[in-house]
Amino acid sequence: MAYQILSRTFQVVGLTGKGAFENFDKEVPALAKQLLNRSQEIKNHTGIEMALFEPKRDKNHRVGEYYVGLMVDQASSDVPQGMAFMETTHQYVTTRGKVSKIGTLHLDLLQWANEKNYTRNLDSYIVETYHPMEDGEEEVQIYLPIH
Repeated sequence: MAYQILSRTFQVVGLTGKGAFENFDKEVPALAKQLLNRSQEIKNHTGIEMALFEPKRDKNHRVGEYYVGLMVDQASSDVPQGMAFMETTHQYVTTRGKVSKIGTLHLDLLQWANEKNYTRNLDSYIVETYHPMEDGEEEVQIYLPIH
């Protein structure tokens, strides 16, 4: 697997949610489906789906925020009703692979970052971008914020 470190700015328009971390695997896709049904309302989007997640800081941190949206190529004051614009810039460790292996991708990226002595920034959102593949499956690129 390929890993890298980079600084990146993400601009996204989308919907926000909040729930138990243990339910993110169901809640986030459901919110993403709502977003995709309204995608034509988002101006200047690139077609790239994104999700941003509040990181789980410890075992007592049970509820977190998440955000699903479409990447936009410029900030806009014309955000559809019920949606929000978000911009985040950080340094990240990142990897990419099939979305069906997302759990393993996260674990392997965390292990690599720890081995390289990178410290996670638990005050910044984890970012995932989703990319269709020719065979019908989807790839995900994971960005873990670091200090």
